[in-house]
Amino acid sequence: MLRILLIDDTTSKLGRLKAALSEAGFEVTEAPGLTIDLPACVATVRPDVVLIDTDSPDRDVMEQVVLVSRDQPRPIVLFTDEHDPQVMRQAIQAGVSAYIVEGIHAARLQPILDVAMARFESDHALRAQLLARDQQLAERKRIEQAKGLLMKMKDCNEEQAYTLMRRQAMSRQQKLVQVAEQIIAMHEMLG
Repeated sequence: MLRILLIDDTTSKLGRLKAALSEAGFEVTEAPGLTIDLPACVATVRPDVVLIDTDSPDRDVMEQVVLVSRDQPRPIVLFTDEHDPQVMRQAIQAGVSAYIVEGIHAARLQPILDVAMARFESDHALRAQLLARDQQLAERKRIEQAKGLLMKMKDCNEEQAYTLMRRQAMSRQQKLVQVAEQIIAMHEMLG
């Protein structure tokens, strides 16, 4: 069963989402209004999904969503009456997995949550791949930098410098980037 943190700041339809979630059989923890510290609340409750029900998401809501998405990523579903495409874009950029305009029905909740979770997982995987590629690129740059320094110090060509670095990495059971960092640090220390 999914553990859901419900943030409800609607006035005219107070409780509509909680009733629909309970009817659908979800475990719901409710936090009143959006004036709460959402990251702290998420850290305490540790929900599987965060649902926000608001008449119109304002800048404060978006900031709270950004903080949660950055520090404690999880699917966030926003139920609202706001039709503005610009607000929708801002919500998605902030980290909202599903932006639902009008209409909360118990029968629709499970598919909405399934889509939000699938989208969150897909986005999370893409971010992880991007981070890994950025890390590889940074390591490659450091290796190239070290290779260039080694070529100058040893008066050798690129292939010879790479071979020297590889041998050093294998003999010390280190990664090539670690050897590169040592070469760069030694060069910086010696001036």
